[in-house]
Amino acid sequence: MRRALAVAVLTTLAGCSITPLPPVNPQQSWVDMTMLGGKVIMAERLDGVRLNDGRYFQVTPGRHELMVRYDFEIYAGSMFLIDPDERTCYLTVRYDGFQAGQRYRLEARTLGVNPSVRLYDQNKKVVAEDSAVNCLF
Repeated sequence: MRRALAVAVLTTLAGCSITPLPPVNPQQSWVDMTMLGGKVIMAERLDGVRLNDGRYFQVTPGRHELMVRYDFEIYAGSMFLIDPDERTCYLTVRYDGFQAGQRYRLEARTLGVNPSVRLYDQNKKVVAEDSAVNCLF
């Protein structure tokens, strides 16, 4: 019994191990993701194709459409009287000017119940904002 339990625990932990990020390709653009508030932000789709690793985007130069999953809490009433609800939203941003070797930052935020996302270049200049927001209730 103990042996079976140990094997089950080790198998579960092995599946949760974090793999290192791949090296940055200087021929592509790297997009880091951050959030102001919220619980989770994950890369979901690149140009309509689902990604295997949701921790980052690495894209070729030119035009791309990035979709992220953003989970955050909302309060339907007073913060002190009820538990918050969790909301999951898919936010899409399009940008025509990705450049090789450049690093970008995609930042999600929420104001009340309305999420938004902005894409910043290396100079901390906003180069794109969300073009589509779809939330699940």
